[in-house]
Amino acid sequence: MPDSTRCLRQLCLLLLGYALVACSSLDSASKTVVGAVSPYKIDIVQGNFVSAEQLAAVKPGMNRAQVRDILGTPLLASVFHADRWDYVFTFRRQGQAAQSRTLSVFFKAEVLVRIEADPMPTEAEFVATLDSGRRLGKVPVLEAPPAQPSAAAKPPEAKAQAPLPSTYPRLEPAAP
Repeated sequence: MPDSTRCLRQLCLLLLGYALVACSSLDSASKTVVGAVSPYKIDIVQGNFVSAEQLAAVKPGMNRAQVRDILGTPLLASVFHADRWDYVFTFRRQGQAAQSRTLSVFFKAEVLVRIEADPMPTEAEFVATLDSGRRLGKVPVLEAPPAQPSAAAKPPEAKAQAPLPSTYPRLEPAAP
């Protein structure tokens, strides 16, 4: 009996050793898989995007309303700096460095006197940075069709209409 007990113990130890080895290799394999797979993170666009075309349209001497019409409402308008508007734009994408652009416009007596800005991309350059590797094929050029006179655009001819009735039927039954 001592030999069978000893064999049983050796067998149990051997199985326990295999179980421990299997757990450690499973753990390292799972860490490798988790390290290779990362969760999806969305692109984060914050602030006011100002294109090079918009910036070129803003000139010293314009009033606040004209600047707001071109650039939009400023992201930052401080009570302590009432003559300064700040337009800030950030764009964060997974696996890439964050893009940040700032534009400050300065007013004196409600008139634009100075502009301080980072280099701004054109609208086409900005749209190209938004493409996250998707291949959508050739994008069609959007153009309005030439104006053609249609029957719907012609003014309606005046028709003789029947006069409206002077009384209308009751919507509810009469009370007894």
